[in-house]
Amino acid sequence: MKKLLQLLRVKREEWLSAAIALVVLIGLHTCIIAKFFKLFTHTGTGHWNVFVKNFTISGFDPITYSMVTYWEANYNVYRHPLLSFMVWPLSMLNKWCMSTFDVNLVQFIVAVPLLVCGFYAYIFLYRTLREVVQLRRFDATLLSALFFSFGYILVTLIVPDHFCISMCLLLLSVYLAGRKMQQGKPFTVKQTWLLFFITAGVTLSNGIKTFLYALFTNGKQFFKLKYFLSAVILPSALIWGFARWEYHTFVWPHEMARHTQKAKKAAAEKQKNFQAFADTVGIKDTTELKKAFDTEMKKRAKAKYKADHKQPWNKHTGKPMGNGEFMRWTDETTSRTQTAIENLFGESIQLHKDHLLEDTLRSRPVIVRYNWAVSYVLEGLVVVLFLLGVWCGRRSRFLWMVLSGFAFDMLLHMGLGFGINEVYIMAAHWLFALPIAMAYLVKQVQTTKWATGLRCLLLLLTLYLWIYNGTLLVGYLVG
Repeated sequence: MKKLLQLLRVKREEWLSAAIALVVLIGLHTCIIAKFFKLFTHTGTGHWNVFVKNFTISGFDPITYSMVTYWEANYNVYRHPLLSFMVWPLSMLNKWCMSTFDVNLVQFIVAVPLLVCGFYAYIFLYRTLREVVQLRRFDATLLSALFFSFGYILVTLIVPDHFCISMCLLLLSVYLAGRKMQQGKPFTVKQTWLLFFITAGVTLSNGIKTFLYALFTNGKQFFKLKYFLSAVILPSALIWGFARWEYHTFVWPHEMARHTQKAKKAAAEKQKNFQAFADTVGIKDTTELKKAFDTEMKKRAKAKYKADHKQPWNKHTGKPMGNGEFMRWTDETTSRTQTAIENLFGESIQLHKDHLLEDTLRSRPVIVRYNWAVSYVLEGLVVVLFLLGVWCGRRSRFLWMVLSGFAFDMLLHMGLGFGINEVYIMAAHWLFALPIAMAYLVKQVQTTKWATGLRCLLLLLTLYLWIYNGTLLVGYLVG
């Protein structure tokens, strides 16, 4: 507990920038709460439909709002095995508030952990740049501010999804791994377990990064039989077994109930359509009537199939590589080149003015282009600074550890195509690799004649992105 308190204590040199970060976070949360306040404080029955219909910020889901209002295992248990249970205390608190004050305070309750995670995400990134990469105070603050000026980092900080929590936990893991490397100490089995369960519990893929970080930190010791079995194989088996239990205990019964209800409704609808068809056509022979009705239903089903495939939720989803439990989430047809330019290093960093924060499953095209050539120039600048940073830090084991997590996400999204049609909403999982890599460029030139020019360039870039993205986001929330 003492070590945890020391970790969470804000240091004297962090006070000013941390206070500014907190004020900005509170301001953004105030905007999003105000936007939906009248709708979400009086949800009552049918709350799921109220949230899903009205919360339309990009591809982020308001599942957390629904879960805190009425708890059930709504998250995908294989992708977020422990998240439902992490939300449960918030749900109990909101249940008490609703029964006591007759108002749904879900937005305020969810905002608290998001504020905490957003705040400490800043702290852990700053400490990583300051203590691990060993930048000067100004440079660490500047690169931290640059990271939080990125479009989908700003959005992630306030939406009721799991990404802000994931970002905080991943940056915590990166920071702890960096400190371990500095001290020449490995992760213990207990420490690996703790990091794995809190990261993988929120999002399973984050657990893979925990193991990658442990691999780079522990080196050859990672593959020692005792550590590998107890710190990698055993917790992986436990969390997978827990996900299976969770599915069969909480999800499967509800799925079967919904399936049964849907089948009954479909049967009743079919009988109603049959009767209406019989009254219309006037065919007396039962066999002929049934045959004609089946033919008509096939025509309607074909027409519906064609109409559905013109809808955004179908049209904007590429062809999967398979139909298995996980392969059905992949995509082999969406353009990787256009996605990299407009979404991966585009929308993630600079919001598009056209179709601002629209959802690809509702109205936003998968590929949206910028109206200004300067947007592409700035995007290219960010990528060049990132690559130069990688080159300058090419001998750093810590940087390669961070890049291993980045590479894993690129394989997942750009390789397999998982979530590629809205890859920018996953930016919080990998985008911090950019300022960490840039830190090595800053460190390389900090004693040369290029230092002032580079700092001015980063400062101008940071100010521009804060003004550009901040104006668009706040305008969207208060408009």
